[in-house]
Amino acid sequence: MLKGIDPVLTAELLSVLMSMGHGDQLLLCDVNHPAASIAAHTTRGTVVDLAGCDLPRAVGAVLSLMPLDTFVEAPVTRMAVVGDPDRLVPVHHAVQAAVDAAVGGAVPVEALERFDFYAAARGAFAVVRTSDWGPYGCFLLRKGVVEGGASGGAEAAAGA
Repeated sequence: MLKGIDPVLTAELLSVLMSMGHGDQLLLCDVNHPAASIAAHTTRGTVVDLAGCDLPRAVGAVLSLMPLDTFVEAPVTRMAVVGDPDRLVPVHHAVQAAVDAAVGGAVPVEALERFDFYAAARGAFAVVRTSDWGPYGCFLLRKGVVEGGASGGAEAAAGA
């Protein structure tokens, strides 16, 4: 066990988060999502399972370590309800609250039609399947950059 790391974050998921770069997307989905077939097209190629974990908990854990992209208008994308794209179902509200809490403010979330979402998800870095029942519990989180840092980075090397 490591201090300061949410126990929901498995070693496998931590490896995925460390491997991702700025602009890469992570798909967090419910149990109804075609996770295995989508994951086959991603950079990772296989599903990361978070058994016993719902979406808001998974989002909070991931965002405790992974920054969201601040260079895009909406760093989070959700699957739109078929036939009613503006409708929000309970999981949309719960994940929005988890994202906002993790970031400390309101975060724009974009909606994509079901098949457009599937197409976008195939371009994700990895798929994380939770035990959440959804429905429409499918979210893409775009990774941002970690600014500053304890190592000093290029500024320390340049003597700034």
